[in-house]
Amino acid sequence: MATSIPDGIILPVMRVDLRSDTVTLPTPEMRRAMAEAELGDDVYGEDPTVNRLQERVAELLGHEAALFTPSGTMANEIAIKVWTQPGDAILVDAESHILHYELAGPAVIAGVLVETYPITDGVFNLSDIPPRIRVADDHVPGTRLLCIENTHNRCGGTILPPEWMPELRALVDRHQLRLHLDGARLFNASVALGVPLQAWSRWADSVMVAFSKGLCCPVGSVLAGSREFIREAHRVRKLLGGGMRQVGVLAAACLVALDTMVERLADDHARAKRLAEAIAELPGFSVNLRTVQTNMVYVHTARPALEVERALAARGVLCIALDPHRLRLVTHKDVDDAAIDHAIRAFREVAAELSA
Repeated sequence: MATSIPDGIILPVMRVDLRSDTVTLPTPEMRRAMAEAELGDDVYGEDPTVNRLQERVAELLGHEAALFTPSGTMANEIAIKVWTQPGDAILVDAESHILHYELAGPAVIAGVLVETYPITDGVFNLSDIPPRIRVADDHVPGTRLLCIENTHNRCGGTILPPEWMPELRALVDRHQLRLHLDGARLFNASVALGVPLQAWSRWADSVMVAFSKGLCCPVGSVLAGSREFIREAHRVRKLLGGGMRQVGVLAAACLVALDTMVERLADDHARAKRLAEAIAELPGFSVNLRTVQTNMVYVHTARPALEVERALAARGVLCIALDPHRLRLVTHKDVDDAAIDHAIRAFREVAAELSA
């Protein structure tokens, strides 16, 4: 999900880009590691840097094996295709990234029916899932896969409580489903609650984590699961054009991120909270502060969100008008305290201008 700078906007000297944590630039240490990476042909499994990354992520997530992919979307779509057959059904929540931002990939790539269960502010009821599970017969497809998301993008960066995971595991086992975790920002959840990644990941049959968001890498996600799952995932990655060669130049940045970028996510969370609290006090804006749990702030606007987006861009603050009356702001490494101060001033100016 991305947006460009609105036409006709001339940005002032200070530019605060809150559109996404995907706009982050790699650190000097990452660039050095990329330049010096030990390389091989990854399609043949011979890139030592990629292999180190995959082994390390598999261990962190509590799974047997892992696979480096160009994007989180590809990793999600690989998992869906591995776990299903054409004509099956899968369940995702009604606000999920898989449903809204992956170009109908499950239908196009895996040939499956996507059905939804309700979610509000990142919270869903386990009791809502069983009635939506189909048992295959001569008239209906069978449900094969349940997908969950943590942190949850469209719900404001909210965290799926880790204590829910044993119940989710029991539910999918009871109904003979597989469980896939879209953990694009799982590191944010881990840092925010101070619990290990495995509090969520070990309960899922497959899990994806992204490195190109808050961890600041230029490219890449990793998909983890059993050795058998990853063997098939490797084939599907090739099918989708994701077979990469000397891709250790990218995996090297991810290894640096694991060592240097994880704990600093707490700074992003603190800045998001400060920004949210300041905006919530302004006329014409409202923020559900309960959902500001990590590095995202969703702002409801009295005036059209696109109008507010343009007014902020004119003051050097970039964000996304996600819905007609909702803005998304995302903090990250390249937004420091001074940038947050500037963003707050810009919101105050816009609030005064639009309410005049």
